[in-house]
Amino acid sequence: MIAISDLEKSYGSQTLFDEVNLQLNSGCRYGLVGANGSGKSTLLRIIASQEEPSAGAVAMPKRLRLGVLEQDHFMYEDTPIIETTMMGHRELSQALAEKDRILEASGDFDGERYAEVEDLIVSLDGYSFEARSAEILEGLGIPTETHRQPLSTLSGGFKLRVLLAQVLAADPGALLLDEPTNHLDILSIRWLEKFLASYRGCAVVISHDHRFLDNVCTHILDIDYATVTLYTGNYKAFTSAKIAARERKESEIARQEKKIAANKAFADRFRAKATKARQAQSKLKQMDRIVIEPLPRSSRRYPVFQFKQVRPSGKEALLVEGLSKAFGDNRVLVDVGINVRRGDRLAIIGPNGIGKSTLLKIAVGDLEADEGEIRWGHEVRIGYFAQDHRQVFAGRDATVEGWLAAACAGETVGSIRSRLGKVLFSGDEVEKKLSSLSGGEAARLVFAGLVVEQPNVLVLDEPTNHLDLEAIEALVAALEAYDGTLIFVSHDRWFVSRLASRVLEITERGINDYPGTYDEYLASCGDDHLDADAAGLRARRQKRARKDGGSKAAGRGPGSNEARKRREMELRRDIVTTAIEQAEGRIKEIDGAFCEQGFFENTPDPKVKAMQKERANLGAELERLMAEWEEIESRLEAEF
Repeated sequence: MIAISDLEKSYGSQTLFDEVNLQLNSGCRYGLVGANGSGKSTLLRIIASQEEPSAGAVAMPKRLRLGVLEQDHFMYEDTPIIETTMMGHRELSQALAEKDRILEASGDFDGERYAEVEDLIVSLDGYSFEARSAEILEGLGIPTETHRQPLSTLSGGFKLRVLLAQVLAADPGALLLDEPTNHLDILSIRWLEKFLASYRGCAVVISHDHRFLDNVCTHILDIDYATVTLYTGNYKAFTSAKIAARERKESEIARQEKKIAANKAFADRFRAKATKARQAQSKLKQMDRIVIEPLPRSSRRYPVFQFKQVRPSGKEALLVEGLSKAFGDNRVLVDVGINVRRGDRLAIIGPNGIGKSTLLKIAVGDLEADEGEIRWGHEVRIGYFAQDHRQVFAGRDATVEGWLAAACAGETVGSIRSRLGKVLFSGDEVEKKLSSLSGGEAARLVFAGLVVEQPNVLVLDEPTNHLDLEAIEALVAALEAYDGTLIFVSHDRWFVSRLASRVLEITERGINDYPGTYDEYLASCGDDHLDADAAGLRARRQKRARKDGGSKAAGRGPGSNEARKRREMELRRDIVTTAIEQAEGRIKEIDGAFCEQGFFENTPDPKVKAMQKERANLGAELERLMAEWEEIESRLEAEF
């Protein structure tokens, strides 16, 4: 569908990528990954014809309609939300507008043109377009009652959701989405995953959300080593394949170096001996013929975060009692009570606007509660990461180095530079003004400051929002090693699943406080609030609750045996489905390796046999899993 040939992009002496040759096909979903500054957004803009390449070409069918996620919502401020969404399909929205103009014209009725416009609208399925657009807005968390209001009535994050809806509603042949999960809550992210899974066109997506890339992508485009490499499978499969490919290259270089060393040793030993001189010369010629291609340096850079507590807090880290907060008529927190103990890793989850960040701001003293009490425990030392970094840097015209130096009283310049180097500030970067930092740079600097503070309670509000995949992985590793108390808000399901030892979900009906990991929480409630069919399930529950006046039919409540049995079967179905996807992914990896040129000639026999055996075992296991999945589906359909 989209053919990329010999593509190159350079800025002066810096080459982002060159010799890029790719075929992007309909029905495939490509995750575009790479370090910050590697050229991900640039490549998307080149495909969208918004930027010219330095060399090469991008070819696509003339009638292919591209859907490109924009970030500028100001041009639609006075336009109703539903109309803004429908504008994404320019041809259809113009036809609908022209039809209205013909009907409203006071002069002679242009029947011929009206018929042409009517035929075009019908051919584009235009009379269901508004309903489709409304459904997409609902899925992205924008309720029906707001659809006729102007876009300006929404907050910035929700305006960007409308721009995403605008792209999706147009049903383009190819989607180019740069960070579409930004400003989405967990339920909206899951809805977007399901939308993309059923999308029939070609999608290229940039995202820093591990779980999103795993759930959506059929392929990964990796920008590294100044080129773009295509991998089959999701992000997890890509990371394994890339590591394996690097290890193969390193092994081949080691083998060649060993051969050179052996030839040199033979030549040095026997070149003066008449009977071995010819062999020695032959060995030297063999050495000359061996060309070792140097391993290119990866553009991936991982910061280093090392959080340590200066001393442990008391056993009770935080007590919240009867906390309530409203903004005008909008009551976001009502009679909230929490007891956080030393060592807890508390994940606070829930949809946007439910009060998660408000709770943290009240806890750290940035916002006053209307009612209730906040009590921090004995010797608690708080380290707070706010969503908005501007409040940390407010009123400071300092440089990166100056800001951290102020937090590191008494430390040498060398020590401060070392700290900055760990979070990827080096050379002239340490002289950057705080006001010029990108979101990711600002986040890394704030974390460097938290390392200096040595808090025993870390309070983090959406800490992954501006970080790239490498920085998120580094942050998770550091927080896993941290021995203090952790309280965090996040919509990143991978981040939550790796860190949480306790889950606090804020809902419209109150708070669910579960003392266990995220996976254990899901198993206990039988409802994946973050990752499965939560949006649809909740909508059905709320609709049923309204219909029944809040009552439950006897024997079918959430605690009944029948409901519990269904939840258990659905949970088992999800586990089996995941196992099927993993088995299929690994089979694709093995089959792909077998198809690589020279694989059987260059791979040791024991490894080949081991992979063949694994392939056979996976095939048998896949058959068993498919049979179990079919049985569960049949039982669910028959019994419920």
